[in-house]
Amino acid sequence: MDSKNLKPKTKQSVTNNKYFAHETAVIDKGCTIGEGTKIWHFSHIMPNCILGKKCNIGQNVVISPDVVLGSNVKVQNNVSIYTGVICEDDVFLGPSMVFTNIINPRSAVIRRDEYMKTTVKKGASIGANATIVCGNDIGEYAFIGAGAVVTKEIFAYSLWVGNPAKQIGWVSQYGHRLNFDNTGNATCPESKQEYKLENGSVKLIA
Repeated sequence: MDSKNLKPKTKQSVTNNKYFAHETAVIDKGCTIGEGTKIWHFSHIMPNCILGKKCNIGQNVVISPDVVLGSNVKVQNNVSIYTGVICEDDVFLGPSMVFTNIINPRSAVIRRDEYMKTTVKKGASIGANATIVCGNDIGEYAFIGAGAVVTKEIFAYSLWVGNPAKQIGWVSQYGHRLNFDNTGNATCPESKQEYKLENGSVKLIA
């Protein structure tokens, strides 16, 4: 969309007004929004959220009170990020993916004091329509496939698919499948970064 159609939205409650928000977006009191962030149609940023620099918040997104997003977080259309969720820098949230924050919700039982925390660590990607059951952190640069249902903690650089989600491999920081040799070494085909698989975990070595 042409930037000339964007209208800067400045509110007294926002501590940094060097961002763009579509005229239909709602930004509540006490929010901090980083420079270069864009907030699109019909999205609602609820009180006391912190959004880092250069985030992109798609259409029809709800960010609940006190949520923290790092810099360069990409949130696609129709995502709700509930209280208790933290997304570190460079996280990607695919269209209509789902977070939860209560493990045993009941309409008639108020459990606002029981919200569980979920952290999505730097560089991780969560595919379209995936569901993250609360309390299960997503490791750095992990990749959750479309439609997966995550019910356990996710290791850094790991690749998960299915319902319930199961690990099927490892990925690089650039999102490519890593093929390890018999010495536990692999190279990303795009970045040429080298990785080591050892004791069930992957780390970047060069």
